Amino acid sequence: MIDLREQFKRQPFLMAPMAGVTDAAYRIMCRRRGAEMAYTEMVSVAGLSYKSAKTWVLVEPEPEEPQICVQLFGTKPEQFAFAANAVQERVGDKLTLIDINMACPARKVITKGEGSALMKEPELAASLVEACVREARVPVTVKIRRGFAAGENTAADFAARMEQAGAAAVAVHGRTANQLYTGEADWSTIDEVAARVGVPVIGSGDVFSAEDAARMLAKTAADAVFIARGTYGNPWVFGDARALALDGVPVPERGALERIEALREHLTLLHETQPFMARGRAFSSWYLKGLPHAAAWRGRVMQCTTYDEFMALLDEAEAELAVGPDADGR
Repeated sequence: MIDLREQFKRQPFLMAPMAGVTDAAYRIMCRRRGAEMAYTEMVSVAGLSYKSAKTWVLVEPEPEEPQICVQLFGTKPEQFAFAANAVQERVGDKLTLIDINMACPARKVITKGEGSALMKEPELAASLVEACVREARVPVTVKIRRGFAAGENTAADFAARMEQAGAAAVAVHGRTANQLYTGEADWSTIDEVAARVGVPVIGSGDVFSAEDAARMLAKTAADAVFIARGTYGNPWVFGDARALALDGVPVPERGALERIEALREHLTLLHETQPFMARGRAFSSWYLKGLPHAAAWRGRVMQCTTYDEFMALLDEAEAELAVGPDADGR
């Protein structure tokens, strides 16, 4: 079984699980630029229990991926037990850990008692951890928030209960569920949780850059840092953050042509791993942000539906940048 503390010492910056984002193409882009541990999107234990083919697509790593962390969500212990066994059998030696989502604030999730709604039910949450731990041959971890309702701060007590149930690490986001992603994440919550538990703590919230990630690692008691929205259009963030935090290497600027080439690579990965290119429109806008005439290019990318259309548009963008007054885009 992996030693999470040792893993975090080598590379403390982790690619956070994000629904609708962290598919295989996204994970591979980040791995190629420094991410060592990468997570799936949220995976429904009910979907796995009902043997949904669409659900299994979220779980299985591509051949290039050396490992994967699978994040599960749901409310039924028996479904978590089944899922833990099924995921282990399907993923095999590439499975690093199983994470249980107790942090998602989306209404369609919490109205079913899932995600961050579990923070209102610590004993039910503990039973889910226990069900997984009984079956798992890998560490079982949890991701939580500061609390559920506005003004609540139950993270430390909740984390301690999850550790008692067998959780091998706790990731904590410094907002309550009711805050969604508004306001500021309270990083002091990370320290409060770390003071209560003996397992590693992963910090999360308001990490938008390599500098943010390095600062969270330095200023809090976190053993590792989840980078979520900070990966948007910036797959380099993991290598950059590690170089900055561990070696003091300043974060380099990324020129326009380098960003276009990375976008081309990402779209190609999506084309190779997915039957549809719809997700390409969202992440293309992230890569194009800040480039010359970015608004116009982003408007045009929203009209692309096929791989060939995306590639033709990038050819145009590269040609325009190559003859511009500042060809490297800086």
